[in-house]
Amino acid sequence: MANSYLLEVGVEEMPAHVVTPSIKQLHQRVADYLKEQRISFDDIQEYATPRRLALLISGLSDKQPDVDESVKGPAKKIAQDADGNWTKAAIGFTRGQGASVDDIEFKDVKGVEYVFVEKHIAGKPVAEVLKGLPDVITAMTFPTLMKWGYHNLQFIRPIRWLVSLLNDQVVPFKILDVEAGRTTWGHRFLGHDIELQKATDYVDALYKDYVIVDPVKRKQVINDQIDAIVEEHDWVIDKDPDLLEEVNNLVEWPTAFAGSFDKKYLVLPDEVLITSMKDNQRFFYLRDHDGNLLPNFIAVRNGNKEYLENIIKGNERVLVPRLEDAKFFYEEDQKLTIDQYVDRLKRVSFHDKISSMYDKMQRTAVIAQLIGKRLNLTDDELADLDRAAHIYKFDLTTQMVGEFAELQGVMGEIYAKLFGEKDDVATAIREHYMPISAEGELPQTKLGAVLAIADKLDSILSFFAVGMIPSGSNDPYALRRQAFGIVRIINDRNWHLPLLGIQAAIIKALAAANIKTSFDLSKNADAVRQFFLDRVKQALSERKLRHDIIDTVSDTKVNDLANIFAAAQAIDEHKDDGDFKAAIEALTRVLRIAKKGNQGSAAQVNPELFENPSEQKLYDAVNDLEKQAKDRTVAENFAALRSLEPVITSYFDENMIMDKNEDIRNNRLTQLGILARLAGVMGNLNDLIVK
Repeated sequence: MANSYLLEVGVEEMPAHVVTPSIKQLHQRVADYLKEQRISFDDIQEYATPRRLALLISGLSDKQPDVDESVKGPAKKIAQDADGNWTKAAIGFTRGQGASVDDIEFKDVKGVEYVFVEKHIAGKPVAEVLKGLPDVITAMTFPTLMKWGYHNLQFIRPIRWLVSLLNDQVVPFKILDVEAGRTTWGHRFLGHDIELQKATDYVDALYKDYVIVDPVKRKQVINDQIDAIVEEHDWVIDKDPDLLEEVNNLVEWPTAFAGSFDKKYLVLPDEVLITSMKDNQRFFYLRDHDGNLLPNFIAVRNGNKEYLENIIKGNERVLVPRLEDAKFFYEEDQKLTIDQYVDRLKRVSFHDKISSMYDKMQRTAVIAQLIGKRLNLTDDELADLDRAAHIYKFDLTTQMVGEFAELQGVMGEIYAKLFGEKDDVATAIREHYMPISAEGELPQTKLGAVLAIADKLDSILSFFAVGMIPSGSNDPYALRRQAFGIVRIINDRNWHLPLLGIQAAIIKALAAANIKTSFDLSKNADAVRQFFLDRVKQALSERKLRHDIIDTVSDTKVNDLANIFAAAQAIDEHKDDGDFKAAIEALTRVLRIAKKGNQGSAAQVNPELFENPSEQKLYDAVNDLEKQAKDRTVAENFAALRSLEPVITSYFDENMIMDKNEDIRNNRLTQLGILARLAGVMGNLNDLIVK
């Protein structure tokens, strides 16, 4: 018989951002549990609202399948003494298997006889298996946890009811003092308790009590309601998917409505109005067909249309004070100059172990110039970059950003333009925060990208210098995200920047600019390098590259991130070529033997010591490769290295590298060392797996 089972965990209102990942997690945990318990099923349907996480499992088997197994015990010589009597080992083994010594059989395993007991394990009824779900539920993890009453259990919110229905029968279990039954609850204000007769009644029963438990259907209802309002008023809406998801997880019975505010607030920048509506109130903002922001919004209440006018007025009243504050701040902020705001940064701490925000900007300006010159920016670009770098944090001391922290950078751009700064300077001020998340949007302008790298690089080097290095999950200053942002920007623009060896140049540039720090920026240089290489690995992993390729290119002495990415791409593109295996094996043989030499990079090969034609051929080929390497791309150099395979093979066939003659031996090791260094642009090829 195919069964249906309903599991519902009723809780106090969860934060909106937790609802979707929580039901996904519960789904996965329950599915894994059933598979572990050998209970088959056809499908699991997810239902979730702010007050409940529920699963309707269909096609459940009646019971676990029976299992017949042969259990191996101790060897015969241990199970019986010299007289053939059963030992304690044999008796204990059979007792542990629910059998007796009379059930013992001997079987030969690789020439040795062992004790075996044949067991028949009857499958448990599905109802018995489902009683283990409390452990599944209480094992769930959440970003924040709560305790309540005198209980020690931690959960996202206090559990208020549990439903556990197998077809029409309750499967009893208990979590803390809450016993599972057949009673669920409808809408908090419009509904009441509901006694379910069978599991499949769940969706319809709750719908009649003002709860749409299916999040997909609930979101569609919200979508349709919003579209109807927009069409009625001929508005244009940017239906942000993240906001729609959040609103969907705030309500159980959605009713969308339109509200408005005074047109006088339209003098505010769009970003301020949108932040006030979208981020602070969860309102959808609206535009006309020319793209102008309208003094209207759409919101969604958790309830029906009764007293909707009061709800609309209430939402409008909540919005107005925020807009009034914003208008006041906007007007007041324009009464000072950028230089006055920058001067205030001297009293704003970046971190008490590092410096003020003003001092951070001075360091960043030097780093930005260093990077800009390495990237061959024009004199005009360098001048604009310098201006941006000396003011880019000024908006942190404005009243607007003090109230709306999420507008930092955005208000910097707006105010910079109002105060007469160049557009590219203003844009760089906004873009220096980018990306603001691991996969966030990257800076679109060259100056913005350089300033973003310089600012993030200063933060990373400064925190590492004072010993505040991320470990485990501990990364309070988001240094991993900032490093990953740098890696993404460099990779996106294919900038050849020796990032992994830039600390010495930065220290020298700061000294030349007479900028002193209370900490040593050269500290933990190796840790900084590895920190960035780990971010490179992360970026390459997201491209679904093989792990051995990632390990190869990141085990490198190369400082240029663009070359590391290019090496990974080149190897990945040719890994299935017919000559790939032979070429890599030849090169890795060079790498292994070259380690036996201790010649420095200045050592020269002496052709007069050659004994075989293969030595001259390799010498000529390596010289040619070395001369052209700087003018070739990484991919071209890799192709040239692979083409050396027959020359390398012939070289090893004809020559004993570790010759008894010390001069000849060292000459050959020097030759291999030069080739190994040229191959090093690809990383450590020894890490590659070739088949």
